[in-house]
Amino acid sequence: MTAHENYIKRCIAIAKKGLGTTAPNPMVGCVIVYQNQIIGEGYTSAYGGAHAEVNAINSVQDKSLLKEATLYVTLEPCAHFGKTPPCSDLIIKHNIPNVVIGCIDDNEQVAGQGIAKLKAAGCDVTVGVLEHECKTHHKRFFTFHNKKRPYIILKWAETKDGFIAPISKDKKQPVWITNVRSRQLVHKWRAEEQAILVGTSTVLEDNPSLTVRDWTGTHPIRIVIDRITKLSKDHLVFDSKAKTLVISEANTDFEKPLPQQIGAFLHSKNINSVIIEGGAKTLQAFIDENFWDEARVFTGTSIFSKGTKAPQCSGQLISETPIIEDSLKIYVNN
Repeated sequence: MTAHENYIKRCIAIAKKGLGTTAPNPMVGCVIVYQNQIIGEGYTSAYGGAHAEVNAINSVQDKSLLKEATLYVTLEPCAHFGKTPPCSDLIIKHNIPNVVIGCIDDNEQVAGQGIAKLKAAGCDVTVGVLEHECKTHHKRFFTFHNKKRPYIILKWAETKDGFIAPISKDKKQPVWITNVRSRQLVHKWRAEEQAILVGTSTVLEDNPSLTVRDWTGTHPIRIVIDRITKLSKDHLVFDSKAKTLVISEANTDFEKPLPQQIGAFLHSKNINSVIIEGGAKTLQAFIDENFWDEARVFTGTSIFSKGTKAPQCSGQLISETPIIEDSLKIYVNN
């Protein structure tokens, strides 16, 4: 691995500290190097705050070194005014001579303009170092801007014999298929994504809150499909703990396939990632329409013998991890 690759790898690692707080902005990482030593680091602040480049430059104690330094960043520095000034202008202001970029920003407000501005100011710009890794890291951001929809994660738990729910139950609450460690991981995931979506039946049968309880983090925006207003305000998804949006006949044509309409609706709300947690019908609709990016599937040890069959996913298996006695398989849609 080259020196450039090592520093971009470090940029990706620190950028992940912004997961769950920067959206809809990308979670960028930045490292500043002087004579083979890191003198500054930064990652994107919570939405509305400073970008990675600003935080990295601010962290450098001796600003005079910047005139002989190299700035590494996962994504092309912005060239436009948003909630903060352009990062490319700040780099130029401090006369940083070398800039190494993981990947170009496809956002039409940037799309090479940051690079052009840096080059025009005399910066030596290198683009495409660990490009694949950087694009994968920025998958939510790129999906949102290129496909005009959020990055879609499907998640469910199934029994050893392939059921997602029993045929009947006594109480309006979830029947746990997985262990406490698996459930804690799900709460961590909720804190990392902007939104969480479920169908009507899941709310009626389980009365979930869809919040982050077993992890520290921000509650996702709750998205509930409720075609003909079957749900009441007494359900936990309508409490004050988090924002809830409802997809109904008032804003959606249920005579047409739902997944693409939901994707467009969430895009219009500036939501760049969503976890779909159920139920089986809702999950299978996204699978059948091939309208998903990632599936996270737990398999527990219990056996139901009969009930609601788990969704059938045919994506590429990229990992399989034991969580005590449970198994977690992660698929991507190629």
